[in-house]
Amino acid sequence: MQDELKIALIQSDLVWENPEQNIQNFTKKIESISNKVDVIVLPEMFTSGFTMNASVVAETLYGDSVNWMKAIAKKTNSAIVGSLVIREGEHYFNRLLFVEASGYISNYDKRHTFTLAGEDKIYKAGTEKVIINYKGWKICPLICYDLRFPVWARNVADYDVLLYVANWPKTRISAWDTLLKARAIENMCYCIGVNRVGKDGVNYEYSGNSAAIDVLGNEITSIKPNKEQIEIVTLEKRHVDVYRNKLKFLDDRDNFTII
Repeated sequence: MQDELKIALIQSDLVWENPEQNIQNFTKKIESISNKVDVIVLPEMFTSGFTMNASVVAETLYGDSVNWMKAIAKKTNSAIVGSLVIREGEHYFNRLLFVEASGYISNYDKRHTFTLAGEDKIYKAGTEKVIINYKGWKICPLICYDLRFPVWARNVADYDVLLYVANWPKTRISAWDTLLKARAIENMCYCIGVNRVGKDGVNYEYSGNSAAIDVLGNEITSIKPNKEQIEIVTLEKRHVDVYRNKLKFLDDRDNFTII
């Protein structure tokens, strides 16, 4: 088990519906990281922006973008995580992939599709919560709108890290800031959120506000809004264990079943 986990948060603009250009841009950004990290986190739909034109940008799990993620993970000896549009049969998914250096892939399909943008009409919602065991850490990956639903995120698996990738618009960014802290506090875990910046193809503006929050709700990053930026944060397993053992709030959590 690894006592520390170093995570690179990449807050970036995205080129609208252009996987090839986005991959080129992220390659340069990742190559600029000089320190060894364990996990590299990209935003939601990092190859396209938050598009409802699924057929234009969709790929399979054997497509160029997934192959790129495998190559980057192997080259950096890190895991790389982000969501993209995946096609399976007649269905499209907003699918998060956690790709390890070995080539092993864990995936999570966004459960709460964003009805305000019509995502529920284009993308099939996921049904399974995923816990990733990586270097002795338990990571729960979720996507954007999932952040508004605490029951789905509830820590019944004793995970250490709650990880969100997002295209969360500037107009509602105060909710993003508040809910990231709430999810960390109520689940006694680190909470990481990586959001994009810039404007998308339908003129929505994004300020980023990417952050890492500790068990007590303290922000441990200093990423500036409205700016492309990479920040590396070190998570400490001891921090999680000490406060869970001292405060024992999770011992009093309610039992429930999601149907």
